[in-house]
Amino acid sequence: MSDTSFNETRDGAMSRDEVRGMTGSWWLFVVLGILWILFGMFVLSYNVGSLLALAVFAGASFLATGITQLLTVGRVDSWRWLWVVGGVLSILAGLLTFFWPGITLLVLSGILAWFLIFKGVIDVVGALADRHRDWWWIGLPLGVLEFGLGIWAVGYPGRSLFVFVNLVGIYAVFFGFAEIFAAFDLRRLGHNPDQSTGRPAA
Repeated sequence: MSDTSFNETRDGAMSRDEVRGMTGSWWLFVVLGILWILFGMFVLSYNVGSLLALAVFAGASFLATGITQLLTVGRVDSWRWLWVVGGVLSILAGLLTFFWPGITLLVLSGILAWFLIFKGVIDVVGALADRHRDWWWIGLPLGVLEFGLGIWAVGYPGRSLFVFVNLVGIYAVFFGFAEIFAAFDLRRLGHNPDQSTGRPAA
């Protein structure tokens, strides 16, 4: 949705027409959520087709990111060369993914394994540093799990690829359900637009 869809009135609330226009497309989020769930389940099937689909998805993501960065260069006031370099590298990564999908997946899974190690350390240290706060311990088992999973996967291409595929598949499924829940919240808002316009219901 574009920012123009969220034009606000003088008192900071959206008009009824704007709310109806926004909530009228709630079903698109349902379709998108179902597609994400199907994609996640397909990836989790862990067959040749799912790995190829994951490689194509990664390649398309790299290409889209690179093109977006190059298109943004004209709107950046300084350090434009960083955006150019980032865009070119992303496009090259996307092309390499399409030409050598197997190698790309192994490289990405290896990066993910090291990322899990570093993130696990950061989460554990952060949890211990915030012991004065309520629920500080929640980040502790998460950090330990991330660190252990990264250690288990790093150095073994088969393990790191297994972790990568499963994390992507699980994320896609959860993201799909989140989109569906958001769609029905949007639909409910469409039946009662006064909740968003700031006016008392009739």
